[in-house]
Formats: sequence, C-alpha cells, structure tokens
Amino acid sequence: MTTAAAGPTGVWLVDKPAGPTSHDVVASIRRRLGRRVKVGHTGTLDPFATGLLVVLVGRATRLAPYLSALDKTYRAVVRLGATSATGDPEGPITITGEPPPADRVAAVLDTFVGRQSQRVPAYAGVKVGGERLYRRARRGEAVEAPEREIVIQRLDLLSYDPGTGRLQVEVRCGKGTYIRQLAADIGERLSSGGYCAELRRTAVGDLDVADAVPPDAVDAGPGIGLRRALAGMPALELGPREAALVRHGRLVPGEAQETVALVAGEEVLAVARPAGQGLLRPVVVLAPVPVPPSPESGGRS
Repeated sequence: MTTAAAGPTGVWLVDKPAGPTSHDVVASIRRRLGRRVKVGHTGTLDPFATGLLVVLVGRATRLAPYLSALDKTYRAVVRLGATSATGDPEGPITITGEPPPADRVAAVLDTFVGRQSQRVPAYAGVKVGGERLYRRARRGEAVEAPEREIVIQRLDLLSYDPGTGRLQVEVRCGKGTYIRQLAADIGERLSSGGYCAELRRTAVGDLDVADAVPPDAVDAGPGIGLRRALAGMPALELGPREAALVRHGRLVPGEAQETVALVAGEEVLAVARPAGQGLLRPVVVLAPVPVPPSPESGGRS
C-alpha cells in the first residue's frame, strides 16, 4: 500500500514580532509555502504584541478549535496614571494623574483572579451589528460592546515602580480574555487609569515561546509535531485494525469521558469524542487514507 499525498502538515510555534498583525504573519507563511497550502493560527495577537503564535499548516488547521481553547500565559506592562483610547500604545494617550502606591496595586490585583465578566474593548475585532467594533470606534460611533465570561487563573505582580507607574504582571487566563481590557480595568479599579504598554504571550497551554522560531523559519515540515501539540489531550493507542477504521472516519471501540486523541505510535490519526456504548467517533481525521498502488506500479508499494 502507498499513502496518498496530502500536502504539508505541521504545527509551528512562531515568535511573532511587534508590528505585523497575526493575519500578516500567516499570510507571509502562506506565500512562501504556496497559496494552495492551508495556514492558520490558534489565537490573535495585537500588532503591538509579541510572542507565541501557534501556526497550523495543512491538515493541522483542523485542530484550531482544540488548541485555541487552551489557557494562555502573558507578560504585560501596564502603565498606571494614564489611559489610552485603544487600550494600547497606539493611543491617543491621556495622563490622568499620579500612579497609585504599591500596597494598593498589590491588593487590587488579587481581586481579578477567578471567573468574571469582561467587556470587549471598543477597538476589538468582534462584530456587533455585522461590523467589527474597531471600525465603528474609529468613526467615533458610541457602541455598547458585549461582555464575555472569562477566567483568570493567576495574576502575579512581577515589579512596580510608583514613580513611573510601570507595572509588570504575568497573567494565566482562559480563552477570550483581553489583556488590554484587563489593564484598563486594573487602572479603573485603582482610580488612576491604566493601559497595556507592552504585551508578550509566553505560553499556550504547555507550549512555550522558548521553543518558537521566527516566522520566516516556518517550512513544509512537521514543526513540533501533532503528538506534542496535543500533549495536553488524553490519548488512546490503537492497533492496526482500529487505525484502519479511523482513517475512514469510522467508529472504533474505546472508553473516554472527554475528547481524546487517537494515536498509533507517534502518529496522530484523529481527534474523537465518546459516542456511547463503548465507542469513539472520530470528529477530526488527520491521517491520510491509504490508497492501492496504481496498475503501472505492478502491484509494488
């Protein structure tokens, strides 16, 4: 048997520089790999932000819903004593007063840990009434931004200078959290104003920016590999018969309480969900389907 050519498939950890959008980074990679190659990412970083962008190539783009749901870790610099219309250095920036004392800052940070509601920033890509918020904000329109439920696992104070109002924090948070809005909310709760002056994403789940490469280093290879990318997901090892069924998207025997990766050695065949009665249903098939050799090959594989 031979394997059908399925094009490049990989998961790459990219260290995004400040300046380009996440879309710009993906577009530049797609141009180099070929326009027919699918390329995506698992969570947008603002242009001013740097750090970990998980880039998916080929069939790996089907994993976006699972990897984008992972917790994120950020290091941010919040400038207290000033506000920004955009919540970031783009501004315009308004000085609002003296930065608060250190003891008040430490006490307020603790109040942000846990499950809470967060309003989407005015300059965000979320659509309201069929149009993205930032476009309406740039026209000066007053729009009621939606709120989302978010979870902040931890919010650690790394350093604070009351003289300059420069507050450095590390944040571990769930999907959908806007760090720009968190910075503004911290400033509001301190009655001093605040905005996100610097932002770097250091981790997505257990994937670390220390292992990332520049955008121009991404090629048609496997990157970190699907098995490592899904290391946070439970895995079930399959035998040859079950693996053959999975390649065709068929149910296979197996017990699981949640979404599970179906693997054969180091190869990730599919992502599956419980289907009841001791069966698993593949919902994302990643492995190519073997095809018989062509008549011209004389039956050899």
